[in-house]
Amino acid sequence: MAPTHSDPSISRHVAVIGAGAAGLVAARELRREGHSVVVLERGSQIGGVWAYTSQVEPDPLSLDPTRPVVHSSLYRSLRTNIPRECMGFTDFPFAARLHDGSRDPRRHPAHTEVLAYLRDFAKEFDIEEMIRFETEVVMAEPVEAEEDDRGKWRVKSRSSDGVADEIYDAVMVCNGHYTEPRHALIAGIDSWPGKQIHSHNYRVPDQFKDQVVIVIGSSASGVDISRDIAKVAKEVHVSSRSTSPETYEKLPGYDNLWLHPRIEIAREDGSVVFENGETVYADTIMHCTGYKYYFPFLDTKGEVTVDDNRVGPLYKHVFPPALAPGLSFIGLPWQITPFPMFELQSKWVAAVLSGRVSLPSQDEMMEDTKTFYEKLESSGIPKRYTHLMPDDSQFEYDNWLADQCDYPLIEKWREQMFYIGFKRIYAQSATYRDNWDDDHLIAEAYDDFVKFTSSYPELLPMLKT
Repeated sequence: MAPTHSDPSISRHVAVIGAGAAGLVAARELRREGHSVVVLERGSQIGGVWAYTSQVEPDPLSLDPTRPVVHSSLYRSLRTNIPRECMGFTDFPFAARLHDGSRDPRRHPAHTEVLAYLRDFAKEFDIEEMIRFETEVVMAEPVEAEEDDRGKWRVKSRSSDGVADEIYDAVMVCNGHYTEPRHALIAGIDSWPGKQIHSHNYRVPDQFKDQVVIVIGSSASGVDISRDIAKVAKEVHVSSRSTSPETYEKLPGYDNLWLHPRIEIAREDGSVVFENGETVYADTIMHCTGYKYYFPFLDTKGEVTVDDNRVGPLYKHVFPPALAPGLSFIGLPWQITPFPMFELQSKWVAAVLSGRVSLPSQDEMMEDTKTFYEKLESSGIPKRYTHLMPDDSQFEYDNWLADQCDYPLIEKWREQMFYIGFKRIYAQSATYRDNWDDDHLIAEAYDDFVKFTSSYPELLPMLKT
């Protein structure tokens, strides 16, 4: 268990933007380090993206900047794509509650179970007392004018009580990155007569009954949604940029689901032509094409930009060198085990703010960041993949963070469980959530969880099962 630092050298007043998983653990780590914390959450509950709603935006592609924004992007059938055991925070096990009939005990549980876990976490650490719900941050900027407040941050927020204008020592941005959609660029799409929707606004398949649907994207959401829609649609055609142009194949286990390469052009007669020349007359195109990093409230005077989905410059994906440590970002990396990384990033930021851990100089941080960007470029990695952490880099990064904070390294079972599970996604995409071959790692995880039963005695009956 991480120690509580009741007497740090410096106690800061910190604004945390967002009460999803990142904001919750950030608040806990900041308070553990002795800081005072206000969490600003525009919704009415905790959970962020994990707080499911059937509500969708009126613009199915979410292109209208004036639209009412729905924060969640969950579809009703969603289950986690990594096992619960490796998904949980390092000192608050995400164990299956086998004796609670209201909970989902599966290794890859539904989104409702993740939200329940986050609620358990918030309750255990009294986090809700730090949260202002239904409070939207409309502006956060460094203070420049007042000499006494220089180096601090002005945060303006809007709630039913009006607009608040407050000064903080630091701001942690934890607003997630699954709200502002990215879209595929399709030649001829403006004259194509069918409907388009982004997965951000997908909840249930009913509206696609007896339709021919093209799903763009074969990552996690594309795989799940294409199979969900195939239950009711006449045909579903998945367009993937990771397949070869010759691809045109029916996916195993389905008689109405096909895999294609990229779309070459959409035509005004309703047809869509793929790169291999195959043509499909479709009713709807579903964009499962990911999201943009989006911080409309943040004014850094140009010190932080979003360029082709690179948020930067950022030292170690967290601190902008020119504004550190007053501004930090939690949770930008993707294709990761998110909760433990959020936790370790938060521990690092909290320790830096208290003065217990020191950052390199601004020049050294900028040089390190430039070197990282140059390495990506020389490896041919597009800028939009700056925050992608494939292969071993995720756990190398986690362990680097742990070292900074003098915290235990990521458990080997957690690392191995992630790798095996990730390979399973591609090898058996339709069944990987319910068929696995890593029982030895599950046993290791629950053996490890035993050490937490003195803190969380409700775990004990589950661990004995």
